Amino acid sequence: MSFLQANCPSCAAPIEFKSGSSIVIVCPFCRSAVARTDRALEDLGKVAEIMQSESPLRVGLHGMWNNQRFELTGRAQLRHQLGGFWDEWYATFGNGWVGWLAEAQGKFYLTFYQPLSEGAQLPSFTDLQLGQSLPQIPNPSGTPLMVAEKGVATSVAAEGEIPYKLVPNEQSEYADLAGKNHAFGTIDYGMNPPFVFVGQELTLTDLGWADLKPAERQAPRVSAAGMGCPNCGGPINLQVPDKSERVTCPNCDSMLDCSTGKLSWMKSLAPSPDAHKFDLQIGMEGTFNEKKMRIIGAVVRSVTVDGIKYFWHEYLLYNPAVGFRWLVHSDNHWNFVEPLNVADVTGGGNTAQYDGKTYKLFQDANAVVEYVKGEFYWRVEQGETVRAIDYVCPPYVISNEMTGNEMNWSKGTYTRIPDIEKAFGVADLPQPWNVAPNQPFEGSFWYTWGLLFLVALIGIWIVMIPLKMESSALPPTQIMLPPLPAEKGSNPVFTQPFELKPRSNVEITMTAPVSNSWASFDVDFVNEANDEVEQVPLDIEFYSGVEDGESWSEGSTTQSTSFSSIQGGKYRLKIDGQWQNWQQPLPVTVSVKQNTSSWNFCCAFIFLIIGPIFGIVRKWLFESSRWSQSMFTSSGDVNTGSDSGDSCSSCSSCSS
Repeated sequence: MSFLQANCPSCAAPIEFKSGSSIVIVCPFCRSAVARTDRALEDLGKVAEIMQSESPLRVGLHGMWNNQRFELTGRAQLRHQLGGFWDEWYATFGNGWVGWLAEAQGKFYLTFYQPLSEGAQLPSFTDLQLGQSLPQIPNPSGTPLMVAEKGVATSVAAEGEIPYKLVPNEQSEYADLAGKNHAFGTIDYGMNPPFVFVGQELTLTDLGWADLKPAERQAPRVSAAGMGCPNCGGPINLQVPDKSERVTCPNCDSMLDCSTGKLSWMKSLAPSPDAHKFDLQIGMEGTFNEKKMRIIGAVVRSVTVDGIKYFWHEYLLYNPAVGFRWLVHSDNHWNFVEPLNVADVTGGGNTAQYDGKTYKLFQDANAVVEYVKGEFYWRVEQGETVRAIDYVCPPYVISNEMTGNEMNWSKGTYTRIPDIEKAFGVADLPQPWNVAPNQPFEGSFWYTWGLLFLVALIGIWIVMIPLKMESSALPPTQIMLPPLPAEKGSNPVFTQPFELKPRSNVEITMTAPVSNSWASFDVDFVNEANDEVEQVPLDIEFYSGVEDGESWSEGSTTQSTSFSSIQGGKYRLKIDGQWQNWQQPLPVTVSVKQNTSSWNFCCAFIFLIIGPIFGIVRKWLFESSRWSQSMFTSSGDVNTGSDSGDSCSSCSSCSS
């Protein structure tokens, strides 16, 4: 049932206010904004036609939130001071609630009027600072909202019913606020005192519209067909005519304004200072996170460090259901960049925290737009500058971009070249030549698995100690080797029999009283059962003396050697040798042990530790290469030796 039926004071057409809270209705016949007062209807002036977009929303659409049904009964369209439009949908609930559903760049924010507690005061618009916390504003998330943007909005169009006195082309100051858990708020300084609206970011599914699809409408503001450049007359086809503010002519390289419903020439662009051409082209489509996105614009940006400029490319991606994203290409490395809620990032200085991870400061520099092509949702200009601060935690990088009135955080995810090629169906993209700021190290296999095997080896060794205690097969036995029949002669001696266990390593030790002389032995393990022989050589030498008043010595009178297990059974040692004083008998002491703990374990340990050492060295070299390109060291100190060749490679103006 209509709350109020009347006739438009401008054209006399019938109009009706369906909501008791509505103050203004836009006449659907003459586009007049009609306000109701306590005496009569007032004509506030003509409003522009709504610039239709691919938004799935429309006046009259019903939804559900918090188990309460609501209807979109009106729509106000506002222009950002830097260009671009956003929609604010007036939502009336069946229980009497009145809310605003803001739609901007593919995101949706539902807010409600929030009165302040008695005595609470807000800072003036002039005194408000980016990043400032506002604890005086109640927030259901439990944490204070912080200032993310200050700006001036212009009311340009409307339809349906509006709950405030909308004046066409009226400007008002505002501040957007952000909080944890997707909390969102707005301060409207167009009111005195300012009005505060608090709510949260939602999805279409949250609002009961999971099945809504982007509307297929032809934007009346700018037709995508039959357009010509006002400078050269060349054809121009806009990819997103309802959202674009700037477009470059591909024929004459002119910057054109398309925010007024027609193309107007602004200036000719300076040539790109980057010698490398764009590897991806406007209009190409790629799939990211299972969403197909189209390249609608491309930018060359730069930073200057120690008087040297470093350039990189950024591609603006668009999908009406997702909004805008960026693909950043620097030193042939790629990052897929998405916007973040500014309140979800904490810290600053040398580190920042996001989503449970700690990010280290990598760059802090002014990023400058050097060249543009394609179309953009803000009034991009050559020379446009933002302060860009990058923090890395591979494979991610979070970037804070700040201007005088706006602060934005974005998250870049390192994307491998094969994934980029697969996404766009291209091949042979150039390969990188260095380490990117957030490039993940892919050689961790060497030390993760290597250390795992080492731990397993040590565990097995510890468990086996009680089971494999060292045993003496032949206790220390002294043998007298008789003089040799000639200098190169042979006069072997046999030991008493002893028992060797199977599957146990063997260690033999010999001691000979050599002094400033040598002895060389061939020791045979002779199996008494089958006369098989395992031969082991042992050399002993020991020299000493005094030189320039200093005593010295080298060698030893005792030597040992080990070898893996041999067949178990009864053995004798056959000892044959040569020694320097072969004419004299040589007493030797020999012993044989089994299950000595060091030999097999040490061999396995040395073999297994090669992988971890190799991996750790590679990791160290990789990280050294990464941080050599930063303005800071990994601890956050200024990097005095940095060449900064990859400065701000992940920065993006993803939120203008």
